[in-house]
Amino acid sequence: MKTSTKNMVLCALCAAIICVLAPIAVPIGPVPISLATFAVMLAGVLTGAKWGTIATAVYLLLGIVGVPVFAGYSAGIDKFAGPTGGYLAGYLFLSFLCGLIYYRTGRQQKGVMKYVWMFAAMLIGTAVLYTFGTAWFCIQSGTPVGAALGMCVLPFLPGDFLKMVVVAVVVPPVERALARSGNGFEPAAGKTADTAAADAGTKQ
Repeated sequence: MKTSTKNMVLCALCAAIICVLAPIAVPIGPVPISLATFAVMLAGVLTGAKWGTIATAVYLLLGIVGVPVFAGYSAGIDKFAGPTGGYLAGYLFLSFLCGLIYYRTGRQQKGVMKYVWMFAAMLIGTAVLYTFGTAWFCIQSGTPVGAALGMCVLPFLPGDFLKMVVVAVVVPPVERALARSGNGFEPAAGKTADTAAADAGTKQ
């Protein structure tokens, strides 16, 4: 199987994982607690910026056209266009930044630094997600920033950290399994020359 085909297959699997996990939610306010951010972070870290963003976009498009994959098994363009739609759109930033930062910094690392960069990627991606989503929520609903943070951000931070821990536990063994089977993703476009040279020397 060609590398591009393998990438597309694994990307499709990630999109399916997001669609299965994202609807599982606990309503606590305007924004429910769901497994969507976990699945999106997993897709980005595991598959990289390009394929993780594509997987997330597929999930969003399915929800927009009516497949019940949004939180609470909801769907429709109204969910995307409403006050909380910014958090849905923000998933694209989350998956892209998780993949971009991790692939360019931590994926080739060993030991502690691998996890440091993985967490950094997820933290930055989550910060951008919340910034974009909260700004959208404030503009659409007229809610003051402080109140919006109290409703839409602060209650989710402990759970988000737990999700990051689970991603950090899951990704390395999956990477090793994919590498052993020859189904790993193509190296990131931002790979350094030193890493490329080392890879070339390994293959000789």
